[in-house]
Amino acid sequence: MKVVAKSRTGIAGAARLTVGGIVVGLTLAAVVTDWSDAAPQPSARSPSVAQAPAAEASGPCNGKPAKYYRNPMGAPDTSPVPKKDSMNMDYIPVCEDEAGENPGTVKVSLDKVQRLGVRSEVAAERALSRTVRAFATLQFDERRQFVVAPKFSGWIEKLAVNAVGDAVKRGQVLFEVYSPELNVLQQEWQLAGRSSYATDKLRNLDYPEAELERLRRGERPRTVSFPSPVTGTVVEKTAMEGMRFRAGDALFRIVDTSNMWVMAEIYEQDLAFVNVGDTALVTVNAWPGQPFEGNVTFIYPTIGKESRTARLRIEVANPDGRLRADMAATVEVLMPLDGSRVAVPESAVIDSGRRQVVLVERGEGKYEPRAVKLGARVPGFVQVLEGLQSGERVVTSATFLIDAESNLRAALAAFGAGENKGDGK
Repeated sequence: MKVVAKSRTGIAGAARLTVGGIVVGLTLAAVVTDWSDAAPQPSARSPSVAQAPAAEASGPCNGKPAKYYRNPMGAPDTSPVPKKDSMNMDYIPVCEDEAGENPGTVKVSLDKVQRLGVRSEVAAERALSRTVRAFATLQFDERRQFVVAPKFSGWIEKLAVNAVGDAVKRGQVLFEVYSPELNVLQQEWQLAGRSSYATDKLRNLDYPEAELERLRRGERPRTVSFPSPVTGTVVEKTAMEGMRFRAGDALFRIVDTSNMWVMAEIYEQDLAFVNVGDTALVTVNAWPGQPFEGNVTFIYPTIGKESRTARLRIEVANPDGRLRADMAATVEVLMPLDGSRVAVPESAVIDSGRRQVVLVERGEGKYEPRAVKLGARVPGFVQVLEGLQSGERVVTSATFLIDAESNLRAALAAFGAGENKGDGK
C-alpha cells in the first residue's frame, strides 16, 4: 500500500511538472511576442527613411517640411525625403513657396547677391529719342545759285570781277560791255520819246536800271555796266576782258553761301524713324567741337541699289561762311519717339535672338525671368512694349549668371511636374 501511495505521489508530481512547463512555455512565448513588438525600427543611418522624421521635425523651410528635395548637382532627380547622392552630398530642399512660383524663379542669398554684384533698376516710363548717325557731304543750296548770262550779245571791254572765289554784293559791277544791239535800242528809246514800249524792250533784255537813269538824264553811254544780281561768291567764271559773247552765254555763276545743304545717307532700316522737320547736328572735321544745327527738309524718294541707303537733305545756316562745299561731315538726327513707354537699361535684357527676357526682382533675393516684347532701341535704353509694368525692378548686372540658374530651375520644375503626373497615373 505504501508503494502504491508513493507512485501516486510521483504521478501527481510529474503532472504538476508538466503543467508548470506548459505555463512557463506560454509565459516565455508572451514575453518573446512583447519584445518583438517593442523592437526598434531599422537603423537611423538609412538616408532615405530614418532622416525624414528628423528633417520634418526640424523643418528646413522656416520650420515647415520641404515639398521635395532636388539633386545638388542639378541632375533631373528629386526625392520626397532627404537623401544623399552618390558623392554623399545632401539633396537640397525645395520649399512650398518656391515650388508654387513661376518656373525658373531663382532665390539667391543676400551674401551671394553681394558677391555676384547684382544690381537692379526700376523700369519707368521715359520719353526717349532715337539718334541716327550718318556720314554726309556739304553742297551749295541749289535754290541760291545764279548764272549771269546776258540776253544780248557783245564784247567785254572791262572786267571788274576777274577771279573765282571773289565775294560780290548785289548791284556790284561785274563787267562793262559794248553791245551794238543795246546801242540801237537806246537810240530807239530816245527817238520814241521815252515811250513805255521802248522802255519795256530794254528791260526785257535785263538792261540795268542804273543805265536807264543815265538815259533819262540825257546821256548816251557807249558801254553798259552790268551788275551782279545777287550777293554771294563767284564759283565759276568764263568771262575775260576783250572776249565776245553771244546771248545766253554763261559768264559767271554766283552762289549765296549763307545757307548750305548737307546731303546725308542713312541705312534703309533707319528710314522709318526719320521725318521731315527733325533736328540734326552737323559736325565737320575743321571744327570738331562745334556742331551746326539744322533741320531735315527733304527725304529723297529713291534708295541706292548698291549701298541700300536713303538720302536726306539737311539745311544749315552759314552766316559766317565757315561751311564750304564738298566738306565731309558727320550727322546726328535726333528723333523723339512718339509717346512715353516703359523703358529699361540695355544691360537688363537677355537677348538670345529668339527670345528676350528680363529678370524681375521679387524681393528677399528672388528673381523671376519674364519674357518681354521689345520696341525701339536708343543709346542706353530699350522700350518694353509687353511683359513689364512701370515700377517693377529689373536686374541690370550679373544677369547671365542668374539666368543660367533660372534655366536650371525651370528644367527641374518641368521634370518634377512630369514625374508627379506619371505617379498620378
